[in-house]
Amino acid sequence: MRLIESRFTMIVTYVVLAIGAFIALFPIALLLLNSIKPALQITVSPLALPAPFAPENFVHAWNDARFSRTFLNSALITAITIILVCATASLSAYVLARRKIRSWQLWTFYLMATTTAPIQLFLFPLYFVYAHLGLVNNVPAVSVIYTALYSPFAVMLLRTYFLAVPRELEEAALVDGASHWQVFSQVMLPIVSPGLLTVALIIGLYSWNEFLIATTFLQKQDSVTAVVAFFLLSGQYTSDWGEIMAAALIIVLPVVVLFLFMQRRFIEGMAGGSVKG
Repeated sequence: MRLIESRFTMIVTYVVLAIGAFIALFPIALLLLNSIKPALQITVSPLALPAPFAPENFVHAWNDARFSRTFLNSALITAITIILVCATASLSAYVLARRKIRSWQLWTFYLMATTTAPIQLFLFPLYFVYAHLGLVNNVPAVSVIYTALYSPFAVMLLRTYFLAVPRELEEAALVDGASHWQVFSQVMLPIVSPGLLTVALIIGLYSWNEFLIATTFLQKQDSVTAVVAFFLLSGQYTSDWGEIMAAALIIVLPVVVLFLFMQRRFIEGMAGGSVKG
């Protein structure tokens, strides 16, 4: 009886996983299929095989969206944001995890509130300040906004990693003569490196795909990101869907490849962060 139940449970599990995999992979497969089809064929039969092939969609998408420039802007914003968030969030999370703070509940409420607050509440005052300081269309300056936006989430996540580290390791390092900075940089950071990698991947994905702030603060052609350039490919009256599909695949492909390459470390990092909170 138990053997039958275990087999039934296994079958149900595989069926559910297969359905979930199909739901997750079908849009990507459809995107890949339509990226090499003429625009007219996409409109007539989006699920049909390409006949004829239209690989020139990728050339047109790369040139019209100016990906050679906009990709650099997106990569620069993403890299700066990851560095700033990991640097500031790790320091804050370490202090909140290792120091006794009487107002910790207040800080928790503040971090949760800033995580859930919509960015539209701050968009106008932020734009007013940036315009007054002459920072509109400044690519690195947008990373500061992203850092402030994503840091509360990163602090909350990294704090769980620091809490999972035994205090004995920190006390032993202090007894051996290490300073607090040496304990943080040479003892704690290597241990919580899976958490830093998880934060870097999540923040990088958010920064790469962000649209509202990018289209508000980066308005010149030389400063727009790849996602904004992709949005501009859609015309007011007509759109070349083959070119749009190819551009979408170009934008998605780096993220998918990076996640497939780092998925094991990402899953280990997420599992490690849920040990203690």
